[in-house]
Amino acid sequence: MQEYSTIAAVDLGSNSFRLQLARVSEDHIYPLDSLRQNVRLGAGLTADKLLDADSQARAIECLKLFAERLRGLPSHAVRAVGTNTLRVAKNAPAFLVQAQAALGFPIEIIAGREEARLIYLGVAHSLPASREQRLVVDIGGGSTELIIGVGIKPRKMESLYMGCVSHSRRFFPGGKISKAAMQAAETAARLELQSVEAEFSASHWREAVGSSGTARALADILEQGGHGHGGISADGLEKLRQALLKAGDCKRLDLPGLKEERRAVIPGGFAIMAAIFAELGVEHMTVASGALREGVLYDLVGRFHHQDMRDATVDHLMRRYQVDSAQATRVEQLSAALLARLSEADDEPARQRLAWAARLHEIGISIAHSGYHKHGAYILEHADMPGFSKMEQGRLSVLVRAQRGSLAKVQGLVPAMDEWAAILALRLAVIMYRSRMDLVLPEMHIQRLQDGFRLKLDKRWIKQYPLTAAALQAESREWATVGLEFALVTAKYA
Repeated sequence: MQEYSTIAAVDLGSNSFRLQLARVSEDHIYPLDSLRQNVRLGAGLTADKLLDADSQARAIECLKLFAERLRGLPSHAVRAVGTNTLRVAKNAPAFLVQAQAALGFPIEIIAGREEARLIYLGVAHSLPASREQRLVVDIGGGSTELIIGVGIKPRKMESLYMGCVSHSRRFFPGGKISKAAMQAAETAARLELQSVEAEFSASHWREAVGSSGTARALADILEQGGHGHGGISADGLEKLRQALLKAGDCKRLDLPGLKEERRAVIPGGFAIMAAIFAELGVEHMTVASGALREGVLYDLVGRFHHQDMRDATVDHLMRRYQVDSAQATRVEQLSAALLARLSEADDEPARQRLAWAARLHEIGISIAHSGYHKHGAYILEHADMPGFSKMEQGRLSVLVRAQRGSLAKVQGLVPAMDEWAAILALRLAVIMYRSRMDLVLPEMHIQRLQDGFRLKLDKRWIKQYPLTAAALQAESREWATVGLEFALVTAKYA
């Protein structure tokens, strides 16, 4: 992947949207500019999990502003990620069409554990080097991420479905703060934390670190109120609880360090943090400057320097599911050569996606040989795959599912001819190497037509391999079922 001197990360959070631009020098990132808008996307999520019109409008206007600052940057130098609200919103796909048009770049919806991995990466790079295990806590607008790691390597990651926006709306409607509501909010958070307590309690780490808006807001309030020095303490949280209850309403909160944009969501964020302190045995928490967007930037730099987490994930899955690496290599090399002849543009993401699909096309065999492509597709759609967005996993899943059998099962999931070309390249590679042996293949003259594809092979080779010939004839008939032509032509070559 080409390296760029300026890169950017866009974080579409449940409370705020953030843009961070940075200059890259070797492996280091130097911030250039940042923008933040309090979009409150999570506050626009209705009871039936639909983004309302107002929240969508705020988001689109914000992304248009970001687009102006990103103008001129190449697509591979920008990564935009959506988090919990976009994970749960039923109308997120329709919204993303408008959002991507406004921003001018693709937007990925990342899974909770992928969000946790990126948060840890951003936090770890902002802290002094240490060999001690750290607990990182990130209370976002719609989810809370917990990570334990050493150095820049996360070891345990969890994402819990509670955040400062969702918790505030649920337990403190209209901004009203009562003792009963606070007790209910903390109890609900502690119940959520009990599922991870065994792995994230104080015996598993030496230092607790908070990141992002809620942790920083709480630390600022405690410090400016004289109850902390650069962090969050259990005693300080108890004093803040009393102040919240005394005010009784977010509108009446008069706390030094509390920013206006945080006022409506501070009780929910406080309740979650208090529950974390109580349930996981935290006594003191420092606050890091790095967070999700910094993690996205460092991950982007890793891709430039051939340290792509996605490659490591693919290698791990190959080992876990005992993939025949020799067969995977055969299929990968042939499918790559075929796609290069079928592609009308230099599309590095498409080449990468096909390469990963080829390496993983047989992971379903470990479950059952019958229908292994379906099992493999299911694994890729639902597994935790660090480095991959949910959309990337979905496209990989479609490729693996489409490698053999009926094409009708993926017809509605393949929007463009470029993706049909990748499917054909993978299917032909699987057919040609069905014997699972290193063969001397014929010259494959393949070209793209207006409504399909044409493959020309040596007539003599076809006669030597009648089973392959029959499979290719069947392939021609299969493409006709989805309204595309796959013409098999034989000719005698010198």
